[in-house]
This record gives sequence, structure tokens and C-alpha cells, in this order.
Amino acid sequence: MYCKRIQRGVLGLLLLSSLSACGGGGETSTPSPTALPVDSAEGLWLGTIPTTNRAMSGLVLDDGSYWILYSVAGDPSILSGLIQGTSSSQNGVFISSDAKDFNLQTGLLNATITGSYITKQGFTGTISYSQGNVHNTFTTTYDNDYDVPPNMNAVAGTYTGSITTSETATVEVTAAGGISGNTNTGCIFTGTFAPRTHGNVFNVTITFGGQNGCSLGAATVDGIGFYDAGAKQLTSAALNSGKTDGFVFIGTKS
Repeated sequence: MYCKRIQRGVLGLLLLSSLSACGGGGETSTPSPTALPVDSAEGLWLGTIPTTNRAMSGLVLDDGSYWILYSVAGDPSILSGLIQGTSSSQNGVFISSDAKDFNLQTGLLNATITGSYITKQGFTGTISYSQGNVHNTFTTTYDNDYDVPPNMNAVAGTYTGSITTSETATVEVTAAGGISGNTNTGCIFTGTFAPRTHGNVFNVTITFGGQNGCSLGAATVDGIGFYDAGAKQLTSAALNSGKTDGFVFIGTKS
């Protein structure tokens, strides 16, 4: 699962939020994604986590991997975390045993996700955490923007905005698939993006320059991007190979 806008409201300006403060969950092996069946949970899903009063949105991709963004409790305008993992979904049943929740407030948590869905209609489930025996339910509906062909020319442009209360960034995305950017803290980064073969989603790779202002050092991260043409908003999330660090980016085109 993945964020298009977290109910249109979450972070309407640029956010490049390092997840490096979210350590402490330990390492678990990650199985290789496999292609999902036609009646799978693939798609863009928007909804809420009513047990904690949070907005959420996410993507389930055709290979079973998923990306979820969720807000802080009671405020859909502030990002609280990212959940990423792999899954299987068939005959209305969704199962994931390797979810990693990069919670910006409490740290890295391991979880499992189980749920039920109707293809391209509705998806409900439970996120269960190994720490503290916590179970959070969610309810989402399908968003047809997932079915729009990805358009690199539409994504191309300059995105600017706030990172934190004291940091800003400018990011340039080209129609040829290039990414370059810098922050007012002196961090320079470059990367690439390319449309996936399924869904209105892009594969994204970012390499940071290692300057003192780079919270991710000289790391390379891989993930996905989604462009909301109506809002001129680009959302991306990416993790390092060990799934211990990464970033979330939400920017509006100038």
C-alpha cells in the first residue's frame, strides 16, 4: 500500500523525512516478491485506521510488495510513519508476515498484516505488532487513479517545499527519468525513476551525496513513486537494502 495524499490532506507540501531515527526493531529475512493473481489486492487504497484515529493510504503492487503511509492520531495533515513489506493475496484473503513499521514517534516495529478484500472495491484488515501485543484495524476503499497509465512527461518538473520547520528542498524530475535535488542543509542527491509495468506507479532509486547535511549519508535507497496529477503532487518512499533506513517524500510541483 502507498500514499497518494493520505485522504488528500497528509503533507500537501514537500516532505523529505529521514527514517533513520526508527531503529531498534531487529532484522528479519524478507522473502522475494512473487506475482499476484488477477483477483489480488493490487491497487491504490485510501482509508483510515479507526482504532487509533489515523488516516492511511497505500499501494499493493503486482509483485505483492506494499507501501503504507499513515498520519498521526487525529490529524491527517501530519505524517506518522511508513509500513512496508511483501504479501500474498488470493480469493479475498491478504496475508503478510514481514511488515516493518517505520514509526517516526516510537521507532522501528515488526508486524504482521491479515485482511480481506474485494478486488478493486474494498479492503479491511488488522496490523498486529509483536511488541506489546497491539492490534490496529484499518478500512480502505479502492482508488481508480491506480488504473491511469503512468505519464513521465506529466511528472517532470520542479518540486519544492519544507522538510522540517527549518529545512527546505528543491527537487528536479525530468521526463527522461532523472532526479536531482538539494536541501538548505547542504545535502545533494541524485536518482532515477521509471514507470512500472503494472499500475500508475514508478520505480525510484535515490543516492545521497554524503555531505554533512545528509541524514542518510551516502546511502542508496530504492522504492516507489506516485503522481497525483490533479494536485500536482509527487509522493515517494524508499528504503535501503537492509530495510533499516529510508525516506518519505511528498512534494507539490511549482
